[in-house]
Amino acid sequence: MNTMETIARLDGRTTLPGTGLRALSVQAVLLALAAAVLPALSHLSGLPVRWILPMHWAVLLAGLTYGWRAGAAIGLLAPGASFLLSGMPLPHILPAMTVELGTYGLMAGYARQVWRLGGAASIALAIIAGRLIFVAMVLVTGAVTSTIPGYLGAALLPGLLAAVAQVVTLPFVAGWWIKRETCK
Repeated sequence: MNTMETIARLDGRTTLPGTGLRALSVQAVLLALAAAVLPALSHLSGLPVRWILPMHWAVLLAGLTYGWRAGAAIGLLAPGASFLLSGMPLPHILPAMTVELGTYGLMAGYARQVWRLGGAASIALAIIAGRLIFVAMVLVTGAVTSTIPGYLGAALLPGLLAAVAQVVTLPFVAGWWIKRETCK
């Protein structure tokens, strides 16, 4: 079944239904991955989290696969759940990350589900919107501990490669997932 047949099988939708036991179970797994598993593995193995952005992957995938509601919910819940489990992200950056990840999930899903943009465009738009929101929140909450340009460089530049990887890979993963679920 090609991509167009898959979308036709979804009755014109570009994401999977976000409700039902199976969909909610998968979303719970994505939340667990975003909130606990991927960040914990990254921290334990000494990987540079600012370079690989472990929470972001599952949140963006949730939005792209299950739509804006699931993406926003997982994005808003993941940082707080991660903090409760591991103490990370640090308290001063938690509000900004919560709004950023909520924006990622919301925008990835909304751009794909409602505006019917392609997967790569949806992810790119979500990342740009989320990063803008993150910067605004950091500035509003006073979470900047150094000069603003220095902080922005340290906070945003390392994640550029991860963002490019997300734009390139997540649409394929979401497409495979949607196709797999609709071919059953």
